[in-house]
Amino acid sequence: MADSAGIQQGSPAIGAAGLVPAAPGAGGTEGSGAAGGSARIAVKKAQLRSSPRPKKLEKLGVYSSCKAEGACKCNGWKSQNPPPTPPRTDQQSNTVNLQEPCRSCSHTLGDHVTHLENVSEEEMNRLLGIVLDVEYLYTCVHKEEDADTKQVYFSLFKLLRKSILQMGKPMLEAQESPPFEKPSIEQGVNNFVQYKFSHLPSKERQTIMELAKMFLNQINYWQLETPSQRRQRVPNDDAAGYKANYTRWLCYCNVPQFCDSLPRYETTQIFGRTLLRSVFTVMRKQLLEQARQEKDKLPPEKRTLILTHFPKFLSMLEEEVYSHSSPIWSQDFLAGASGGQIPIHTGNTHPLRHTLPRLKPCNDVDHLPLCPCTLVGEKRKPSEPLPHEENKRPRVVGDIPMDLINEVMSTIADPAAIPETSLLSAHSARDEAARLEERRGVIEFHVIGNSLNQKPNKRILMWLVGLQNVFSHQLPRMPKEYITRLVFDPKHKTLSLIKDGRVIGGICFRMFPSQGFTEIVFCAVTSNEQVKGYGTHLMNHLKEYHIKHEILNFLTYADEYAIGYFKKQGFSKDIKVPKAKYVGYIKDYEGATLMGCELNPSIPYTEFSVIIKKQKEIIKKLIERKQAQIRKVYPGLSCFKEGVRQIPIESIPGIRETGWKPVGKGKELKDPDQLYSTLKTILQHVKSHQNAWPFMEPVKKTEAPGYYQVIRFPMDLKTMSERLKSRYYTTRKLFMADMQRIFTNCREYNPPESEYYKCANLLEKFFYTKIKEAGLIEK
Repeated sequence: MADSAGIQQGSPAIGAAGLVPAAPGAGGTEGSGAAGGSARIAVKKAQLRSSPRPKKLEKLGVYSSCKAEGACKCNGWKSQNPPPTPPRTDQQSNTVNLQEPCRSCSHTLGDHVTHLENVSEEEMNRLLGIVLDVEYLYTCVHKEEDADTKQVYFSLFKLLRKSILQMGKPMLEAQESPPFEKPSIEQGVNNFVQYKFSHLPSKERQTIMELAKMFLNQINYWQLETPSQRRQRVPNDDAAGYKANYTRWLCYCNVPQFCDSLPRYETTQIFGRTLLRSVFTVMRKQLLEQARQEKDKLPPEKRTLILTHFPKFLSMLEEEVYSHSSPIWSQDFLAGASGGQIPIHTGNTHPLRHTLPRLKPCNDVDHLPLCPCTLVGEKRKPSEPLPHEENKRPRVVGDIPMDLINEVMSTIADPAAIPETSLLSAHSARDEAARLEERRGVIEFHVIGNSLNQKPNKRILMWLVGLQNVFSHQLPRMPKEYITRLVFDPKHKTLSLIKDGRVIGGICFRMFPSQGFTEIVFCAVTSNEQVKGYGTHLMNHLKEYHIKHEILNFLTYADEYAIGYFKKQGFSKDIKVPKAKYVGYIKDYEGATLMGCELNPSIPYTEFSVIIKKQKEIIKKLIERKQAQIRKVYPGLSCFKEGVRQIPIESIPGIRETGWKPVGKGKELKDPDQLYSTLKTILQHVKSHQNAWPFMEPVKKTEAPGYYQVIRFPMDLKTMSERLKSRYYTTRKLFMADMQRIFTNCREYNPPESEYYKCANLLEKFFYTKIKEAGLIEK
């Protein structure tokens, strides 16, 4: 399956989710073996340190240069009679002969260890620890296949070897020493908790702190992908910067977990947002998939924390990690924050040891990722200005004041402020009951299919048989042999709905990636489980699965009984896929209607009804506040008693609070052709201006990372030309609003000293000059 293959990207050495530290050179995906390797090293060191002193001298002699007279250049004693490989511990003797000659230089073992005669036992044990670390790194160098990682292991091997020869402490030589970026990841997460949750009651804030500790511990034990793996996955990324961080991480965080003679640092304390950005997306996905797969093994008191609160926490943190305007990464964040810092210390506790069990990647099931709840009101909008920047940013006419937005959203975020909708209410969403059951773990969704290449999985085969039974029972006019053939066809997959361990519904489909669409073959829910919203929630999960695989069109033949269902799910008889793309690919069904659905990749379908519900609450609150302002009674006008005959409408107290605005003065062209011609001329003048070059086309994500997280309503001259050509601009105000949006967006995203900011100011002046010349506004 496609998803299970992708699990390995962020954690090449540890399997699904990076919960267990992997030893250098471990190579495979068995994290438990890596942890066991670390334990074995510790046991070997303890055994060696408890050996008799002659045995210790023999071990150290192997790594000590010869001190015999005559300037011998031998840098390590080698026995004339080496033990068998592997050595038999039960046959080894504790007697060591210091007169035994070296097979390299012929000098005795005693000549190699004369410098250790007066060395204390503690110092000798320290050197022996380095010896075992050297031997371990030597093994890693030979086992490691990645060139970059092998180079780092070899450098550390030489460093420790040199430390034994010189009897010194290993000191990493680098241009920079830890920490490498400020604020650190740990400080940034501290700031995030302070920034977003300091207003919460003590109990709820404690929950957030627990989630933060959980996240930080995950990073401290996360295995970074090698630079070569990252180049394959993200070819346009900063390869040199990532390689530098990867090397530092190996030297200061990863290798010292197993070679304790090297100083060890926590990843979250010496790295900052740069490293966090490189791992966050993959890490978040794998953690949520991991929790989803193993939710039944979670203790009940942790299940809600992991399955419900953790996805929300990660979703909110992700916005701050990739936002250019987030304040949590400012070094002086606490200087302007109210209240003290919330301490989050990771210590040396193993991540999620008491929360999530170790997970193994599943190779025969495509697990749908747990969709994080989009809580309107919990997230700060990317373009929301910081308090001290409020007066610096230009406010677009017609926008709702940000302080009002913040006040309303804080109210909406309070669960007590939103009335719970009864599941039987006419106002509840169709999939609300199913969504709640999924969160409680009552039902679960899996994309499964038969495979001719992998060993049959009993659970998967049982589910496929259950799906065949459901489809056969619910689709009596469809031949059972035909249903069986398609359900078990390796080219088909089925999104299965599981309740209490048994299949109660599913959607069988076949993907055609080269043609850009998927054919839905069967869709059914067992009769005694219908009218619970399962069908809608099934389709929503299927939509999100296809968005993840970049297939944005569904086609299906619906019989007379299914047309209503598919219409409710966004299907229509207006097919968006060109006929040449699907003719000959999908099966024709007699008496059925071909229907299609085009997906919007920006919509989180499984949470869409929740978002709409909360947006309705926001609008309702805004209307209530506006009505409260309108109901305010102002004193009557007394100016007319004093002889005033006429006053401007806007001077009447309370008139502006109703939302009334004076009509803009200027000539409104009523003839559509004349308006089109005038606006076309103005737009051509603007596009020809020397300062129009930054605004000619939509901003590319590669050139301005995070632009579309900051700018909510992008606009550019190319889009305006297309809108003008389609006769979108029926009034001058629409045209002027889009043009003004270009300048406002530029000033909002770019600093005042930038060239783009200056171009926006100059082009804006030129535009209004042309508007005045055309008579659309007064000069």
